[in-house]
Parts: sequence; structure tokens; C-alpha cells
Amino acid sequence: MFEPEGPALHMAKRDYYETLGLSRGASEQELKSAYRRLAKEFHPDCNPGDARAEMRFREVSEAYEVLKDPQKRAAYDHFGHAAFESGGGRGFGPDFASSMSDIFDDLFGEFMGGRRGQRQRSARERGADLRYNLEVALSDAFAGKTAQICVPTSVSCETCSGSGARAGTKPTTCPTCSGYGKVRASQGFFTIERTCPNCHGRGETIEDPCQTCRGSGRITKERTLSVNIPPGVEDGTRIRLAGEGEAGLRGGPAGDLYIFLSIKPHEFFQRDGADLFCKVPISMTTAALGGQIEVPTVDGAATRVKVPEGSESGKQFRLKGKGMPVLRSKVNGDMYIQVEVETPKSLTKRQRELLEEFERESHKETSPESAGFFARVKDFFEGKGP
Repeated sequence: MFEPEGPALHMAKRDYYETLGLSRGASEQELKSAYRRLAKEFHPDCNPGDARAEMRFREVSEAYEVLKDPQKRAAYDHFGHAAFESGGGRGFGPDFASSMSDIFDDLFGEFMGGRRGQRQRSARERGADLRYNLEVALSDAFAGKTAQICVPTSVSCETCSGSGARAGTKPTTCPTCSGYGKVRASQGFFTIERTCPNCHGRGETIEDPCQTCRGSGRITKERTLSVNIPPGVEDGTRIRLAGEGEAGLRGGPAGDLYIFLSIKPHEFFQRDGADLFCKVPISMTTAALGGQIEVPTVDGAATRVKVPEGSESGKQFRLKGKGMPVLRSKVNGDMYIQVEVETPKSLTKRQRELLEEFERESHKETSPESAGFFARVKDFFEGKGP
């Protein structure tokens, strides 16, 4: 909760432990964690123009400066704020701003872009990752293949070898930030780091840029790449080609290329993981009398399936190991044949006569389910049902 403005600013200081939201028995790690969290929350860079946030940041920093030091903490625990009031030689002293800068470096080096003494390397930053969508046939997903793709992307400029500077010259260290990419400014007892306005954080400047790439160190070009598609890939499978993405800025490392696979719908098969399903229509006579049918398999061959007499629509037959490979293994799924009994259409006069004769000769043993159903219907209408 923010402190009020105005006269309240001149009230007695808050307890340092209360300021950090800790108890007096807090450990050194708890102190550091609380300070890291609160300082990030109230840092002026995150709250531009907010006087209350700046005041809270100063309070939090002051509290941590005292409590992190065992001797100062012991003095504060015994005497409170009086241990550091002006007079008696017990104030913070002229090195307070410097020590606060050290705290800032220790806790916010990564948050604010690097500790003092570490040069910026963003001048040669890594290139972006790229995505390529590739559609393959189910047969290719079954057997695997090597596909050729054309990818338009940024590649390193050959004229300047990716440096961005004209041939025979090279980038120079930025004189404003001395190659760090950031400049520092002191505000009170804490230090603020900002991106260097001269090199825009790169740490280098190019006085004579390459005419081919205009100083970027890369150009756009279409490349042909080979992609190895392993057996068993599914929709959404992602293949990573390391270093085949966009070239890095000014000689930086290239990003990666990610191939996202999708499987084309197949004329006969539906896929569920490693298993395949195929619906096969059969004639009424084959279903009644039994027989053999020839069905395709995903590898382009054919196999025979025995249909027992009296088979009904929806009956499935399992062909073990005839499905898709399981990715990165030597195991295959299964293939399921589901028969669908087809009702005869466009009958000839003779065919109709034969069916009518068959109907007259039919009895409950021939069609037990329909006979049983209509028997229950008759009982229902006669009041014999439940």
C-alpha cells in the first residue's frame, strides 16, 4: 500500500521490517527475496512519473541496506532508527549511494540488462525462429520420406560476412557507452540504466555500412532444404532444423526452423493414433452366406479377410500389426475392417421373385432379432406387454 503524499511524508519512519513485510526473525534469503520483489514493483522505470512509487522504492532500498548488513541490523534491532540518525557518527555516511548501486547491480543486473563490466552482445543477436507448414500423404507418414522444401528467409550477407560494415572496414565500439549498450545515470542514492541512445543497445556503430545489406548483415534469399520425415509421424508433429532459421543480426547465430506436419485425408483409411480403420461395404448375400473379401492396406498391398456367415453391419475384423508405425519404435498399430451390409437396389423381376420367395420361407430362426422385436410389439398392442 502506498504512503500518502504531503505532510505524511514527514511523519516518523516506518519500521524497516514492516517496510519489507517481514518479521524480525527473517532470514537473509527472506530479506533478499522481499527486497527483490518490492524493488521490482516500485522501481521508477516501471512507474514513470509516480512520486509515490519512487518514495516506496527509496524506503524499501533503505530498509534493505540496513538489514542486509549483520552489524547494522544488530544496531537497528537494539536502537531502532536512532542508530542511524545524523549526529554521533552513526549516519549512513557518504558511501550510501555507492552501496545502493552495488545492491542494484547484485539484484537487477539481469532485470535491467546486465551487470557493470559486462559488454552488450546484442549487436550480434540471434536470428528469429521460423515455421514451415508441410502436408504429407498418409503413405509417407507410414513409410517415411525425405522431402524437399523451399524456404524464403534471411541469410548472412556474403559481401560483408554478416558484419554490416563495408568490405575492408568493421564496426567500431560505441564511444557513448564504451560497448556496453547501456548508459547509467544516478538519481539520488540509486542508479538507473537505460539503453544507449547512440548505438540503440548494440554496443557498436557502423560508420560505413555495407551497400548490399545496408548495414543489417543479412539479406533475404530462398533456400532449398531437405527434411527427413520419420515413419509414424502424426498431425502436429514438429521437426526442428537447428540453425536453419533467420540469420542473426550482424553475424549473430541463426535461429531454428520448425517444420509442422499435417496428414492429408486418405481415400480409405481413418487414423486413430497408430490404428487404422477401414469401412468395407459387402453384399447381403456375402453377409448371409459368408465368404472372403480383398481389402487394401496402407503400404499399398492387399490382404484377404474371411467374413463368417451371418455377419451384420458394423462387425469389425482386426488385422494385427497392419496399422501405422509408432514413432521412434519398431511397433506397429492394428488395422480394423468394419463391414457395412449393402441393401440390394434396382432389382430385376427374377431377383424380386427370389427375395419374395425367401421372405415367405423365412422364420424366426433366420432373423431372430427382427422376429423377437415384432413379437414384443404384437404383445404390446394386445396388452400383454409390461
